[in-house]
Amino acid sequence: MALVSTQKVPQSRGDRHFFSSSDDNAMMKQIQGTHAPDGREVDVKPFLHIIEDIFKRAGFGIPGFIQGTQVQFESMEDKALHSSDISDMLDLLSYTISKISCEISCKCSGGGDAHATTVAIFNALTSYSWDAKLVLALAAFAVNYGEFWLVVQLYPTNPLAKSVAFLKQMPEILERAESLKPKFEALNNLIKAMLDVTKCIVEFKELPSQYITPDAPEMVAATAHIPTAVYWTIRSIVACASQIMGLIGMGHEYIASTTEAWELSSLAHKVNNIHSHLMKQITLCHQHIEEKRHIEAYLTLVRLFETPHLDNMRILKALIYAKEDQLPLFDGSNKKRASIEVLRRKIVLLFITDLDVPHEELSILIQMYLESRQQQSRPESQYEFVWIPVVDKSTPWSADKQKHFDSLQGAMPWYSVFHPSQLDPAVIRYIKEVWHFNKKPLLVVLDPQGKVVNQNAVHMMWIWGSIAYPFTSSREETLWREESWRIELLAETIEPVIFNWVADQKIICLFGGEDIEWVRKFTNTARTVAKAANVPIEMLYVGKSNPREKVKKNNSIIVAENLSHHLPDLTLIWFFWIRLESMWHSKMQHGKSVENDSIMQEIMTMLSFDGSEQGWAVICKGSGASEMAKAKGDTILKALTEYEQWKETVIDLGFVPALIEYLKKLHSPLHCNRLILPGATGSIPEKVVCAECSRPMEKFIMYRCCTD
Repeated sequence: MALVSTQKVPQSRGDRHFFSSSDDNAMMKQIQGTHAPDGREVDVKPFLHIIEDIFKRAGFGIPGFIQGTQVQFESMEDKALHSSDISDMLDLLSYTISKISCEISCKCSGGGDAHATTVAIFNALTSYSWDAKLVLALAAFAVNYGEFWLVVQLYPTNPLAKSVAFLKQMPEILERAESLKPKFEALNNLIKAMLDVTKCIVEFKELPSQYITPDAPEMVAATAHIPTAVYWTIRSIVACASQIMGLIGMGHEYIASTTEAWELSSLAHKVNNIHSHLMKQITLCHQHIEEKRHIEAYLTLVRLFETPHLDNMRILKALIYAKEDQLPLFDGSNKKRASIEVLRRKIVLLFITDLDVPHEELSILIQMYLESRQQQSRPESQYEFVWIPVVDKSTPWSADKQKHFDSLQGAMPWYSVFHPSQLDPAVIRYIKEVWHFNKKPLLVVLDPQGKVVNQNAVHMMWIWGSIAYPFTSSREETLWREESWRIELLAETIEPVIFNWVADQKIICLFGGEDIEWVRKFTNTARTVAKAANVPIEMLYVGKSNPREKVKKNNSIIVAENLSHHLPDLTLIWFFWIRLESMWHSKMQHGKSVENDSIMQEIMTMLSFDGSEQGWAVICKGSGASEMAKAKGDTILKALTEYEQWKETVIDLGFVPALIEYLKKLHSPLHCNRLILPGATGSIPEKVVCAECSRPMEKFIMYRCCTD
């Protein structure tokens, strides 16, 4: 229960009900009329630190109502009190602070009209900015408040304080400490609210003008509310001062009252509401500033990539945020942090992914990287990998994410960004907007000067591995000029034994699909025909793209029944098909299509085979493109079953050319080809023609969730 002195003249009924009866518009016009700043700049931050220190220390250790309610605080450093800046500022402002302090003491001692006292304070501060008005008024109150508690705290041990306290009848406070506890809790709550609003208004003043101007909508909205916030905070200062003055000379004559407690609580409620509103506005302002900073950082990055450099350091430091006292990279070879200097003047491949890195891709990439490191002197070994993990910063970073990140980072033998938080939002935006990153892994190639020489070398890596060094677009064109459609390009990377089959001039058959019954019929028929034709044949099952349980079961059956060779690791089957997709994308990047490129025609045919529901086969001898027979499952099986009808031509043409000629006779104008391409690549053409009849294919959208 709050206690009030009978000597204190109570505030008017109108003051007690200011929420309902005061005319805020008229009142604020009056306050605005006192505002005539002369342009002087006051650094209020040091004052605010001292004020906050006074409020923290005041009442600390007084038994009964303060002890145990406040946390221990660190002592303010002496240099904050004795710095030249604060001393110079005090020389200019000490008179103003003393004047307002006297104004508060005199007018609050008599219990005068709170609004009139508040207006008098505004009149004394007419030439200052809103934030300076508030801090100076708070400083004036802090002087009175601090002096009051200084006497109370020293009373038990200091004779001077004891005498002063006696004249002010302050020993009564100590005697009634327990009963006064609710009053001081309410007072502390209001003081905290006043400090919160003051800090918020000072923060508005300190917002960087280069990113947010006074005419920005967020700033205009905030500025409109600042005068009202300053008024009610200074009005609260007056209320707090009245409470303190009421305690002085309280003596034995006091009555229990809820009036003052209601006033303090009401003001605290209003000031806290004001603070909440201002915090929303400052949040909007900070968002505006972040957007501006983000745009500035993004444009700086764009200009940086457009500018020639002597080496790659500026580019890499802009991409990978590096504090001077930190090592920004993690070296996967020795599991230690590393300086960005290890990449100076080297060809750097930025491996850009999110945290959902497909196991197959990572496995194959690690294998290729380790193979390239076996002979460090080779030219194609002179490059470095750096993993750039792009994560969604709108979702919180959890322990599970950290564990998953650590697992991925630990598996990579190359360099990586030490932590995803080192990537600035502007860098992530650049990666997405300029390099078109959208979940699918990218390999962006930087030359020794930091220039982007290939925006995505992942297709080159899948097709040729480290032979594609230095991974430039021009190198990609050169490699394609040297290529022809042959079995080595199609599958030698997947199964090295094919090189021996080619050298031995064997008939080589690649086949796939998921129908195990067709696989049985096809492999048995192919062996029978090869025996009849007296040609050696080797067959390799390559399954289907995105291999799942069906392909895994087929592999087991093929081994058990000795039907053909197979790829035991499903990752290799995935790699066979991803290489074909990569060939398609690589050709697309260089403007090739089915109409103008023979290799593109063959790639499209293979991808169409995979898109069908049935099996398929490609049969060749040696490495010549003209010696490759291919067809879907039913057609190729029919051709082999009808071997008797074309066996005579084998003597004149050879086995594969004879098969090709017979397949032409079986070709039907009625067919249905499907081509399935991943839709997240950013290079899907508007027009695709059928690899079989060259007519434009219809385009459909397919959504697939394949867990098999």
